[in-house]
Amino acid sequence: MFRLPRPPRSLAGQLFAMQVLLVAVVVAGCAVFAYATARGQAEDAARRQAGAVARAVADSPSVQQAVREAARGTDASAALQPYAERVRVDSGVDFVTIMDATGRRWTHPDPRRIGEPFLGNTAPALRGETFSETYTGTLGPSIRVVTPVTDGGRVVAMVSAGITVRAISARLAAQLSALAWVAAGALALGGLGTYVVNARLRRHTHGMNAAELSRMYDYHQAALHGVREGLLMLDGHRRITLINDAGRELLGLRGPMTGTPVAELGLPAPLTGALLADRPRTDEVHLTADRVLVVSSSPVAGGGRRGTVVTLRDHTELQVLTGELDNERGFTEALRSQAHEAANRLHTMVSLIELGRAQEAVDFATAELELAQALTDEVITAVGEPVLVALLLGKAAQAHERGVELVVTRDSSAIDGGPGIPPARDLVTVLGNLVDNAVEALTGVPGARIAVTVRPDGDQLLLRVADNGPGLPEGAAADVFRRGWSGKGEGRGLGLALVRQVAHRHGGSAHAGAAPAGGAEFTVRLPLAREVGA
Repeated sequence: MFRLPRPPRSLAGQLFAMQVLLVAVVVAGCAVFAYATARGQAEDAARRQAGAVARAVADSPSVQQAVREAARGTDASAALQPYAERVRVDSGVDFVTIMDATGRRWTHPDPRRIGEPFLGNTAPALRGETFSETYTGTLGPSIRVVTPVTDGGRVVAMVSAGITVRAISARLAAQLSALAWVAAGALALGGLGTYVVNARLRRHTHGMNAAELSRMYDYHQAALHGVREGLLMLDGHRRITLINDAGRELLGLRGPMTGTPVAELGLPAPLTGALLADRPRTDEVHLTADRVLVVSSSPVAGGGRRGTVVTLRDHTELQVLTGELDNERGFTEALRSQAHEAANRLHTMVSLIELGRAQEAVDFATAELELAQALTDEVITAVGEPVLVALLLGKAAQAHERGVELVVTRDSSAIDGGPGIPPARDLVTVLGNLVDNAVEALTGVPGARIAVTVRPDGDQLLLRVADNGPGLPEGAAADVFRRGWSGKGEGRGLGLALVRQVAHRHGGSAHAGAAPAGGAEFTVRLPLAREVGA
């Protein structure tokens, strides 16, 4: 008959069974040990009790007097039997036997046994020694003590007192019943405690067995180190309890991090604040020295400050691509505006020709071409790098459309985009954001002008954007590159932070100050890599 396999017992169930068995074995072992100890102690107590009674009887003056009279032919039993029975009853022993030196009984609990020989060893007592033994006599097995009665150093009689093994067992049984109740109570208490502990363990392990927990741990480790997103787990005191490889890389952390407080990681203050926050956060953008991170955090459910789970996504490349897309959009707008102006100029020339002023139409077209070519030649000659040339030409068209003049300074010199020059993408990020920032600051300013400088300066590449606008607010030069600083409203202030990030990533610098023309001036220096063997 087909039988379904039994589901594996949960880890809590396995531990419960093992712990109950362990408690039972321990309690049983303790009970056996207590029984053996109690029995040994009961036998020792019986031996001491019997010895004390035997010696007391042997030293009794009335006993010694009765023994002397028995030597003169007097019946010793008549005097000693009542005395021995009183002692037996009062002392709690099972028998007190007084006998002559030959072993013939003078007293016995059973009067019919008086006059019979004593059953047991007497040789040590005849030598003047007190000894004990376990012997089976007329009352059954007993623990007895035999001691001599002496007169002038001569053994004239002997006294034996004892307690039967049956009586000792009865006493032990009374003690063991109490011991059994204690053992049962310990077993019940241990079982109850084990059940409570394992019920809690069952809740924490969700009823899974050891194999399932092991498999889940393997999956957990594989997922933890396989995902590209950074993952941090913080305890209630905002210390790192777990961080995966991607999290270390995104935050630039090295070495063991478990137990390290977030406040001691040396991260930027806004990012540290996001990690320390109690409320959930979703897709917040934060900058480190080298990356643009999107941070989401969620408190661990369960009440109290049990911890926080934080995920980190790297949006550095996405932000760069977004900037490039903005530049391309700017180029498109520039081409649109140029196409619009070209159409206007073309209409002007057609109208001049229709009016019969052909020479004036030629002069007008020639002047426009020379102006456009002059700007292109100026930028190409001054900058050289094709990507920057395209960027500046597009930005010049955008600026012109908004009433701002963009020029390249005479002290600029061409860069050829060789191996020592920083990547064109980073140069576009720096110049594009600086020019955009200046254009927005100059919009509506009469005679607005932006001067761009691009040239090698020793072992560095100098990028400078200066304007003649209102300039920076007093005391703001140190904060303009901080993430979130902006005078343009909520959600702005990322461009200049990206500029500083690029400079920091290349080991350069970014500074802001006042321009000679009275506006703002931004200067970025990027190291030029030296050629091998130079």
